[in-house]
Amino acid sequence: MSCGGLEGTSMRFVTTAALVSVLVVGAAATPAHADDGADFIADARLFYRVVACGSTDPLPAGIDAPTVDKHCAEMAKRYASFNAKYITPAKAFFAGVRPATAPTTVVYPFGGGDLAGALTTYPDAREITTISLEHAGDPTRLAKLSKSQLRSALAEFRAASSGLLSLNDSTSENMRKLERGGIPGQLSFHMAGMTAHGYEPVALKFFTLNDDGTIHYLTPTEIEALAKKKAKKKKGGWVDTDFSEAFTNMELSFRKAGVATAPIVVHRHFAANLANTGFQGSPLEKHLLAKGKVSAMTKAASYLLWNDGFSGIRDYLLANMVWMASDSTGIPPRFAKKAGFTQTTYGTFTGAFLEEADPKTSEAMVKMWASQPRRKLGFRYGYPDFEKHLHLMITEPKK
Repeated sequence: MSCGGLEGTSMRFVTTAALVSVLVVGAAATPAHADDGADFIADARLFYRVVACGSTDPLPAGIDAPTVDKHCAEMAKRYASFNAKYITPAKAFFAGVRPATAPTTVVYPFGGGDLAGALTTYPDAREITTISLEHAGDPTRLAKLSKSQLRSALAEFRAASSGLLSLNDSTSENMRKLERGGIPGQLSFHMAGMTAHGYEPVALKFFTLNDDGTIHYLTPTEIEALAKKKAKKKKGGWVDTDFSEAFTNMELSFRKAGVATAPIVVHRHFAANLANTGFQGSPLEKHLLAKGKVSAMTKAASYLLWNDGFSGIRDYLLANMVWMASDSTGIPPRFAKKAGFTQTTYGTFTGAFLEEADPKTSEAMVKMWASQPRRKLGFRYGYPDFEKHLHLMITEPKK
């Protein structure tokens, strides 16, 4: 399906005066403030209404109502099941084990598409950072889809997001599918996760990082200058996008729906390869370090934190996290113990879900679970184990 590019769309954000001087990203002498960034809230509200089905606002002309109604009827059933099987039991569980002093700043490496999981684990979060290989995506295409394109794009979104709203995680394959097309995966998955928790969007901006890790919000002029430069894949084996590089990293701000006085939650999604070669010494590492102490989580992370090729992000977590929830793809016991952490297990673990996982670390995980009392777990949190058992672990400083 071809939905066109950014050309001609972002023009509505750019004044005639701004077009006189086209700037490239980073050309400004000082970092842009959030006020300077182009705000795509109108497009975010359309995603909220049409894709995430978070409101019943009147549809704009050109958006086929019967197509949206059919889609939203299906989404309503998925949200109901998601809340009953995951959000409700998981929030109750974490309320009983998460310390009241846990930082409200959350870092979620390998967390592509899973804002829902972050909000479930940390419902009091005020700032959430997710990082994955997938780009945020162009929010402007939805409004331009024809009736047939909209029907097809919504069907693709439902198929790709089925894991998120049934198994509580999204597969890499499903996220790769939505790196192209009219409804980009990261934006739509995160918007659905936000909606499942009863939030509404209040701002959507895109940004890059300066060399020192500070945020540079992209201005309308900068976005226009990048219109024809397509975002490239962050890892071999992934896919190049068909949208502008400007839509790589996003900042989605939201609050409880219909409550104007509710606190704002800021969610930033970074498209980045967290392997050591790209992460260590990078602006992203500096950005994370500037946050100070954080709460952390990861799940269904392909056991990358077991791999010494990802020791940089693992060391960052061990040095800066106060409390972490994960499945077995979290911090291996030998590293956690050395850094002064203790790990508490829930459910059952008899071996790694993926065959390519390091067998020695898998064996250490099996021994750790076997050495502790079996604690019940009533929901899936990331991968099951080799025998499809549910499991979870908490990593926190020794008391």
